[in-house]
Amino acid sequence: MYKKYIMSFALTSMTVLSSWVCVKELRIDRIAADPAFRMEYVDESIAEDKHSFMEMISSVSSGQRVVGYEVLEKTKQYQLSDKDYDALLRIVEAEAGGEDQDGKLLVANVVLNRVNSDLFPDTVVDVVMQKEQGIAQFSPTVDGRYQSVRISGDTRQAVERALYGEDISQGALYFCAREKADSEKLQWFDRKLTRLFAYGHHEFFQ
Repeated sequence: MYKKYIMSFALTSMTVLSSWVCVKELRIDRIAADPAFRMEYVDESIAEDKHSFMEMISSVSSGQRVVGYEVLEKTKQYQLSDKDYDALLRIVEAEAGGEDQDGKLLVANVVLNRVNSDLFPDTVVDVVMQKEQGIAQFSPTVDGRYQSVRISGDTRQAVERALYGEDISQGALYFCAREKADSEKLQWFDRKLTRLFAYGHHEFFQ
């Protein structure tokens, strides 16, 4: 009888011990498995980040990205006072309101070329308002257009392009609309100046 109890006790103890060992092994397996999974996941994440980083570097170093970067890095070549800026907007709108944006840019270029030239005054306002022998250099300043214009968004964009240094004028210092100019003025343009090109309704001279 005692042998029966001893055998039952021994079997129960072995079962409990075996279960405890299994639980410990399972726990160890979980502890060992978790870091391995996390390490694999981290390794994959690092690989993906590295791939993304290399793609970004490749994109930045491409010719197209360099051009975009240079555009973003542009700074204004002309820092105008509020009065000069307003005068440039007004004269461009008055002289080239019916032109496309390049036609407006050309008028802005001529005004700024004059500001940079020793032959003309040093500010936009003085260039726009200049008179030679009592004759205005820009007719809109005397016929009311300069004072009454409403500045369009297109004109603002053209002026900004000029202020950031875009110049398509070939150095022009004069322009005229031949169909609107009087014959005496046109003769002076043709006789005294060098015609560079025509664009829109204007001819440009130096």
